[in-house]
Amino acid sequence: MRKPTRQQLLRLEVVRTEQISAHWMRVTLGGGQSALFEPMGFDQWFRLFIPAAATDDAREALDRVPANANKTMGYFKFLATIPQSVRPIMRNYSVRAFRPADLTAGRTAEIDVDFVLHGSAEDGTAGPASTWAQNCQPGDPVALIDEGIVFNPEQGTDRVLLVSDETGLPAISSICESLPADAVGTVIAEVPAAGDALDFAHPAGVDVRWVVRETSDDPHVKPGTLALAALREIEVPAPPVHAFIVGEQALPTSARRHLVEAGVPKEHISFVGYWRMPAKQK
Repeated sequence: MRKPTRQQLLRLEVVRTEQISAHWMRVTLGGGQSALFEPMGFDQWFRLFIPAAATDDAREALDRVPANANKTMGYFKFLATIPQSVRPIMRNYSVRAFRPADLTAGRTAEIDVDFVLHGSAEDGTAGPASTWAQNCQPGDPVALIDEGIVFNPEQGTDRVLLVSDETGLPAISSICESLPADAVGTVIAEVPAAGDALDFAHPAGVDVRWVVRETSDDPHVKPGTLALAALREIEVPAPPVHAFIVGEQALPTSARRHLVEAGVPKEHISFVGYWRMPAKQK
């Protein structure tokens, strides 16, 4: 991984929200200390701290988040000094887009963050971050700590293989938008529904292949299963190639094993399990 030159806790606020598809909510953050954010492109990610509830106590608890809450001792302090009832929710997210401040337009620097919507905030089936994304309002406070990038291929590597489920789509999209214009490769992106296949800029030589779960015989198949099947159907590019696989834990683990067996050097594969699907109860 490549870290930012400075890792610090930044306090921002919600600027606006937009539901961009059935399973995607875009939350734009800005104001506060947004000018201190260091954009790095590619799959830049950060620790996001959001209020545990829509109460004054929960919002004020954000002010008590340690500046080093992303480190072991800072995280222990985070757990020990903030009561669980108001302790901010911490989750990892990718920068979907960054826009520097525009003083002539009276706009601070802005960061777009895309949230996958699982379940419904109304009936209580959504997770805490998804619920917050559906309910947050302009002016609501947040905090974040930048963590840098995972996708960091060797200098001169312009052939890529990018694979993800929906949780990795913001990272995949941003990587493609950061690649040189002459880059070539393949993207395999799995999404819950056809309307969630959000267009993004990419070099002409990068082939984007969408895999939609609603076309499966089993609509409840584990996310990433179809993306893995699609990967196994294509010819693995000859070296040098840099692979980036993210999503539900089984996808990057299995995809990495497949690529290594196909001859891709381990050091040319970046893979991260963004989340883990709970085991089915018997």
